[in-house]
Amino acid sequence: MNDSQGSIADREWRVIREEVRPGPMQMALDEVAGETAAAGGPRTVRVYSWEPSCLSLGYGQDPETVDWDYCDREGIDVTRRQTGGGGIYHDRHGDVAYSIAAPKSELPGDLMDCYHLLCEPILDAIRAVGVDVDFVDDDVPVIWHPACYLRALHPAHDMVAAGRKVAGNAQYRRRDAVVQHGSLTYSVDAETHLGVFDGHDVTPEAFRERVVGIDELADASREEFVAALTESLSGFVDADEGSWADAELDRAREKVDEKYRADDWVRRRPGSRSD
Repeated sequence: MNDSQGSIADREWRVIREEVRPGPMQMALDEVAGETAAAGGPRTVRVYSWEPSCLSLGYGQDPETVDWDYCDREGIDVTRRQTGGGGIYHDRHGDVAYSIAAPKSELPGDLMDCYHLLCEPILDAIRAVGVDVDFVDDDVPVIWHPACYLRALHPAHDMVAAGRKVAGNAQYRRRDAVVQHGSLTYSVDAETHLGVFDGHDVTPEAFRERVVGIDELADASREEFVAALTESLSGFVDADEGSWADAELDRAREKVDEKYRADDWVRRRPGSRSD
């Protein structure tokens, strides 16, 4: 970060502790947090989880890669993220999500620098529960491109522990704000993660060779890990305890109806343009 930008902790930040909501609402709230920060309101760090379980598609992902019948049968939501990459299966136990939203002007303009800055508290949280984690530094080839955790690993945003992926992070920039969010694997459910996708022959064994859960590497409960992540994010920016304003929740509900549950957004074809 340039000295002229100062410390991001000098600004007004709020931490919103783990909330359990449906995936479309979580994606809407990430977008609203960015709008709030861009408009001069508090910047946000937050931890969240998904209930019911949800498949989040990458921004440009082909909906034909989804096994829609499987998702319907198992009661799994499907939404689409603002960020790129492949699809991710999120469940209430195995997945821990976070997001950071701040004005673009207060963060590094270089994408790699911005990733590495905002990933500091994520790495610190995983290390705090006893897991030796870092960005991947060697090329790891793709297994199956439509699934985020089976793509080729990238040193900008993919984190590995014991040689396997444990966390992925992504960013988007809109309306003068940066929103970074990520999926941290507490526990691996390979069968369901593969079941939500169609058109592959990846086995659960191959999935587990690529992906590892924190519960395999550390004697820490999910609650302990969530607490470590929340503390790390909050301390990173010296955040005050916070919550959503009523107007933000109203705006997020509108976005759910207009976008994150709408077929025009969730099932749109690659190459189509949409906000």
